[in-house]
Parts: sequence; C-alpha cells; structure tokens
Amino acid sequence: MASIQKCIRLPEATVKEIESAASSSGRDFSSVARDLLVEAVKMKNCPGIIYADGPTGRRARVSGAGIDVWEIAAAFKGMDENYTELQKAYHWLSEPQLRSALSYFTLHPEEIEARIARNQDLTSEKVAKRFPFLARKPAAE
Repeated sequence: MASIQKCIRLPEATVKEIESAASSSGRDFSSVARDLLVEAVKMKNCPGIIYADGPTGRRARVSGAGIDVWEIAAAFKGMDENYTELQKAYHWLSEPQLRSALSYFTLHPEEIEARIARNQDLTSEKVAKRFPFLARKPAAE
C-alpha cells in the first residue's frame, strides 16, 4: 500500500504514549503511530472489533469474547459459509459479535486469509520447535 506523508498535531500525552510503545517494542515513533492509526480506522469501520497483542503479533479480535477474527472466519469457511452452522458452533457469541467478525473478514480478507494460512501450516513439530515449553516430556520412570 502506498503511503502518504502528513503532518498532524497530537496531544502531548498521546505523543508520550506512542513514544513509550515505540521504545518498548524497539520500533520508531512513525511506524507505531501509523499502525495505531490504521487499527483505529479499521475498528471504527467494524464496531465490536479490537486489536490485541499475542505471541504472533497484533491481531483483530472480537471484543469481549477472547477469540480472534481469523478463527471465526476459518470456521465459517470450513462450514461452507453456512451462517446457521456458525451460530451453533459459536453459540456463546452474540449475533453482533459474529457479524462484526464476518464484516471485518469481508473488509480485510488478505489480512485474515494470511492469518488462517499461517495457522493451517502449523504442525505439532513446528509448535514444539517454536514453543518448546509446551512439548510434553516423557514421564520419569
């Protein structure tokens, strides 16, 4: 995506928060500010979606549900996009939560498809290599 340079004025407290986030992540101010603005616009267009940090980076999540958008999208695709089946599978999610996730998927398919592909590529060997503390140890004899 092409980027355009703009000059904006920010409240001092906001600048300090961005500087702190940049410092703790080892990134520069501009890239952190850009990412936060992009996320804010996406959240504005999909009420009910938030961003959360995780072991594989920041990702879109359903607010109040603790589930990532890609998980719902992958299930929906696996159910041949049958919304009734999706509702049954995620019975604890409200109608607005499911619709928000699917709206986000519709608006940002490349982002969600990449996340789905990344997770489909995981094998138990790859997980054990990436997260050795999760691997089961043989019981002591």
